[in-house]
Amino acid sequence: MTTSSETASSGAKPRTPAGGRAPLDPPTAGGTAPLFDLSRLFIAIRRRKRVWLATALLGLIAGAAVAVALPAPPTAVAKVIVVHQDDSPTDSGTLMRTDVAVLQTTQIAEGALKKLGSTETPENFMKNYAGLGLTNNVLQITVKAKSNEAAVAQAQALADTFIADHVKRSQAAAAAQSQAILDQRKNAQDELAKVEQQIVEEEGKGRQASQPTLENLYSRRAALTAQISDFTSRAQQAGIGSPQVAAGTQIVDAPRALPKAFLKTIATDAGVGFALGLFLGLALVAVGAVSRDRPVLRREISTHLGASVIAQLPSKLRGPARLWRRSRAVSERKRVATTLVRLVKQDPRPVSLLELGAPAVVAALALDMAGELAGDGTVSVVDDLPGEDVRKLAQETGSEVTVVGAGDAAGELRVGVGTVSPGTAWTDLEHLGKETVLVVKAGHANTLWLHTVARQLADQGIPVIGVVLVDPDPRDKSDGTLWDGLHTALRGRGAEVPAAPPAPAEREDRLDELVARVAERVAKTEQPTRRFAPVRPVIPPVVTHPKPPASPLPAPGTVSVPDHLNAPTKKFAPVKPPKRPTPFKRDHGEPAHKGELNAGLEPEKSAEVS
Repeated sequence: MTTSSETASSGAKPRTPAGGRAPLDPPTAGGTAPLFDLSRLFIAIRRRKRVWLATALLGLIAGAAVAVALPAPPTAVAKVIVVHQDDSPTDSGTLMRTDVAVLQTTQIAEGALKKLGSTETPENFMKNYAGLGLTNNVLQITVKAKSNEAAVAQAQALADTFIADHVKRSQAAAAAQSQAILDQRKNAQDELAKVEQQIVEEEGKGRQASQPTLENLYSRRAALTAQISDFTSRAQQAGIGSPQVAAGTQIVDAPRALPKAFLKTIATDAGVGFALGLFLGLALVAVGAVSRDRPVLRREISTHLGASVIAQLPSKLRGPARLWRRSRAVSERKRVATTLVRLVKQDPRPVSLLELGAPAVVAALALDMAGELAGDGTVSVVDDLPGEDVRKLAQETGSEVTVVGAGDAAGELRVGVGTVSPGTAWTDLEHLGKETVLVVKAGHANTLWLHTVARQLADQGIPVIGVVLVDPDPRDKSDGTLWDGLHTALRGRGAEVPAAPPAPAEREDRLDELVARVAERVAKTEQPTRRFAPVRPVIPPVVTHPKPPASPLPAPGTVSVPDHLNAPTKKFAPVKPPKRPTPFKRDHGEPAHKGELNAGLEPEKSAEVS
């Protein structure tokens, strides 16, 4: 087992790196996902290699079967060298392509059928042969027939017909050219006759003849004579034709039947089928990976489910690998069960295991957990899987763990096993456990269903302790731990807020009793109060006055008040500040002396000033 993070349990806070800040989520988790992710495409192709390998194998088998069931018909091949009259070293194969096109005409096919004496239509016969230009002057004719002899005969007839047609066309071109030259010579001869007639007329005039005119006529007659001689020689050469074309165009490789290479044909057809099947499988897997959008990486699954990946398990072994890897798979599953048991023991509340695409794995994991929890008390496994995989597995392995149904009574501790696949009764999941561990197979569900599972569990108030990833990608290097706070998703014990206990109905009735108990407790714990005599005011000395008449004694129970406290209030005049004398000046502006200043005061105040 390879755990992605031991801190993924819900109650513990994730550790932060040395820098003090938690790492940020990947771009695809918190931001906008890319439109086309090549890494996801390559992972999907690698994980679904069975599909495209199967299509490639089917193509290989189909190609070999076609080679055996539909063997190649007998085939004959002939090679013809074709000489062109206008051939040149700079020709790019245009003349040979013309010859191949001429070979595929009804005229050549009809001529070959006449030589063979066949009643087959030229159109059907044209489907059984083909021409191929090997070089600028070599033509290969391939013919398919019902037998080797018929194929050889048809190839010979086609080659002879094509050669005869090619030579005939060359000779026809030469004859047409010779006839054109002869026509030009006849025109020149007619014109020469007219010039001779003009010369005779001019010479008959005698001395009256114009000398320049005669000279022009003589030069014209000489030119026409030379032209006629040239036309005659060219017409003779053109009449001969093109002997090099007729002699050079011939069959250089006589028609022969090709040997049947049975193994080579099978290998060729099988290779073509393998290539086509491989291409079809890769295209099918690529289109499915883009259209279905099924997350595989730990990072993507933890983000869509809102819970961290705490462990991972390989998928069910297939093929011969079950013989030598069975013990390793069992040990890895037991280690994962031990990890989950440590998480479950943190809180005695019942825990459920909910599978998504891995019913066999979750059944075995539930039995392993129940076996380890058996030491803490009676443990029961509540099997709520549609196929009762836990009950069947317990019977096959002879496990002593008690397996009950969803409606049966369970022991002290119970481990509920259910599913969150499409069609799940979401309201019944809370009866399997107050907390849950999701066992999800990588690439089984699409993004939309993962969101649905996370939303439904949050609505039911079932915290997700973590996710156990089944059949992970071996080359997945992403982290499945969520580093953001619990406010983003409901997961783990830390996300569950304990509900306040309901108030009892008789709380109001017992309020008076509670107040009395509190008062009694306070009375027992407080100290007695010490009383002090009141502070009386200081009594001034009593002035002797005539004794007033005696007052009657106070009545018993009353407090006597001293006489000085009942005396009338004496009023005094307010004290005014002394008036300051106004200084005066002498006539010369000098201030008066002290005696003069005090002269204007009252006697008492003057004495005080002096």
